[in-house]
Amino acid sequence: MHILIADAFDAKLPERLAAFGTVSSDMATLAQANVILVRSKTKVTPELLAQAPALKLVIRGGVGMDNVDKKACAEKGVKAVNTPRASSVAVAEMAMAFMVAIPARLIEAHVSMKEGKFLKNELKRTELFKKTLGLIGAGAIASEVAKRAQAFGMEILAFDPFLKEHPIAKLVSLEELAAKADVISMHTPLTDETRGMVNAALIGQMKDGIIIINTGRGKCVEEADLVAALQTGKVRAYGTDVWPSDPPPSDCPLLSAPNVFMAPHIGASSKENLGRIGDEVVLILTDFKA
Repeated sequence: MHILIADAFDAKLPERLAAFGTVSSDMATLAQANVILVRSKTKVTPELLAQAPALKLVIRGGVGMDNVDKKACAEKGVKAVNTPRASSVAVAEMAMAFMVAIPARLIEAHVSMKEGKFLKNELKRTELFKKTLGLIGAGAIASEVAKRAQAFGMEILAFDPFLKEHPIAKLVSLEELAAKADVISMHTPLTDETRGMVNAALIGQMKDGIIIINTGRGKCVEEADLVAALQTGKVRAYGTDVWPSDPPPSDCPLLSAPNVFMAPHIGASSKENLGRIGDEVVLILTDFKA
């Protein structure tokens, strides 16, 4: 078996996978690959599949499958799987980091201190305690966020059309969530239904001064509508780790919009998470080999 590691994984993974066959990180070996491991950078497209005649298995290290053309894989007889359990804690902690830092004004406080300013009276904080968190999408990552938000004393609502109940969150309509939430955290895959779902119409139903956090998919937000709401203050702040592309184009309007707090898609890049992804890859290959 020839295993091609196309993207960045745990440094120990090649050694762990050696028991299954030849392991390479050289894309020049794509034609020989029986298994390819990708994260977000490499796109498994029909064009890539055409260059991989021996391919039997695609493993996407992470939660979503946006960068894997599952239909094209199926047509080629290539199995495509991911590692959804591994990344839940890492991405949930990233969402919580935004959720704590933004109302606490930590980023502005740090930057102003570095600039020699002491804005003790100017920087007014708000708390999470007794605020309402709205989760758009209530899967594994959102459930980990819910556990942590519960510890902060937040009321937790969630919208997820695929669930009938949730152990922590109260399931509500998207409209009710928008109207009641003080903070919204997005955890949806990119589908025809979720593309651009946070738009002017939905933002108009939200509370003035809403905080929106996105560790799901960048294209689930209509950028122009969100920027307009940030400029008026309707949206108090937007914290995002996800973009329309990695990296975002230089003219991405969110890069220069007010009150946008950004990270370069590192939510799932914790050392611990890369190790957990490796664990799931080993299990997948063990079953595949068998």
